[in-house]
Amino acid sequence: MALFGGMMGNASSIDPRAAAKEFGRLLAQGEVVHAAYQLIRDSFIFTDRRLILVDKQGMTGRKIEYHSIPYRSITHFSVETAGTFDLDAELKIWLSGAVEPIVKQFGKGVDVYEVQALMSTYAAG
Repeated sequence: MALFGGMMGNASSIDPRAAAKEFGRLLAQGEVVHAAYQLIRDSFIFTDRRLILVDKQGMTGRKIEYHSIPYRSITHFSVETAGTFDLDAELKIWLSGAVEPIVKQFGKGVDVYEVQALMSTYAAG
């Protein structure tokens, strides 16, 4: 089911320690990964300092674009919970200077309230 969810663009939760190990070269000294989510190829990581989006490109995924979004750049966000027929929860993040939000969808297994609490802790602080 996780593979199917990933193919449909839905993220699933991954262990923060595993994400810190995999993406350790991206982290600043003392930066801590608090939560991480993964699609089939892409990931996004909530640290104590920023949100990191990992965008694997091309057929092989060898080309990777890393987006580092300081929480202070987030102007507002919304979290939409899953419904009866729409099983996906959705996170929208608006950045200063951008018209369109960044949109990430979460599958049934992700606690969207945890994501909302992370955003409230870091982006609203």
